[in-house]
Amino acid sequence: MTRRAGCSFTLVLLTVACAPDVGGPVEPPGSPGRARDYIEEVVGLMQTHSVRRLEIDWEAFRDSVFSTAAEARTIEETYPAIRVALKLLGDGHTSFRAVTGDVIFERTRACVAFVPRALPELPAGIGYVRIPGFGGTPDEATGFAQAIQEAIRLQDREDMGGWIVDLRGNPGGNMWPMIAGVGPILGEGTAGYFIHPDGTERIWGYRAGIAQLDDAAAQNVSEPYRLKRESPRVAVLTDGRVASSGEAVAIAFKKRPETRFFGSATCGLSTANQGFAMSDGAALVLTVAVMADRTGQTYGDQVLPDEYDGDANGVVLRAAEWLQSPN
Repeated sequence: MTRRAGCSFTLVLLTVACAPDVGGPVEPPGSPGRARDYIEEVVGLMQTHSVRRLEIDWEAFRDSVFSTAAEARTIEETYPAIRVALKLLGDGHTSFRAVTGDVIFERTRACVAFVPRALPELPAGIGYVRIPGFGGTPDEATGFAQAIQEAIRLQDREDMGGWIVDLRGNPGGNMWPMIAGVGPILGEGTAGYFIHPDGTERIWGYRAGIAQLDDAAAQNVSEPYRLKRESPRVAVLTDGRVASSGEAVAIAFKKRPETRFFGSATCGLSTANQGFAMSDGAALVLTVAVMADRTGQTYGDQVLPDEYDGDANGVVLRAAEWLQSPN
C-alpha cells in the first residue's frame, strides 16, 4: 500500500473540499447545456473518485444517467438522473445534498438495531462506556470527546478488570471525537486505514489525547486521560444500527490484543466518504475508500461479532463474564 498525495480532504467527516474546476463558458439557467454540464460535473466526480471507479462500466453508466436527463433544462430537473447515478454506484453510502438542503440517497440496506434496555448491574471492577453517534460543531466535538474521557476517568481504578465499550445504536457521524474520546481504552498507535481502489491508504489512530489522520490532528481533548492500568481487556458491543463512523470505531478495536466482540453484525457501511462542492453550492458526499483494521484487513461491509447474542441485557452480562474469565 502507498500513501495518498494530492489535494487535502477529510474522510468520514463529510466536510466539503476540493471543489471541481468548472471553467469555460457558463450556460444560462434553463438551458439544456446547463443541465448537461451539471450531470457531467456529478458523473465526472464519481468516475474520478468513487470507491467503485475501477469496477464500473462508465460508458454504460453515462448512457443510463444522461438518457434520464435528456429533457432536463434546469439543475433541479437533473435530480432524477442523479438518483439513477447513485443507484448505479451501488455503494449505499454516497449522497447528494441540494442547495435547498434536500438529500438524494439510495439506500442499499436497512440498519436494524436491538433496542437496549436499562443497563444491568455490572460486577465491581468492570468499566462501561457508551459511544453514541455524533454530529455537531467543532466546540461540541471537543466537549463530546472530553465527556467520554471524563466518564472513563471517573470509573477507572487500579484493579480494573476490563472495559465494556458499547457501540450499539451508533449510526455514525463524525468519527474523530469518538476515537479521541475512547482513546484511553483503545490505546495509542495505528487503529486503522482508509484504503482506496488504487491501493493508496491513509492511516488513522490515537495518540496522547489526539485522534489522528496520517500525522495530522483530526480531534483532540483538552485534558487527555491515561488509564491507571493500560492495555486492558475490552469487550465491544455491536448491533445492526452501528453504521459508518460507528463501524470505524468498531474496526479500531478489531485485532487489538485482549479484545472480543459481542452482539450482532453491524449495518455494513464501513466505507469512508469525502464531500465535494458542486458549482451551484450543492454537495456530493461520495464514498471513496473502504475501512481496514490495524492489520490491513479490509471491510466495506458488516463488522461481525465474535459471539452472537441478540439479548440486550444478556449480551452485557456475557461481556462482563468474559472480562472476568481467566486469561
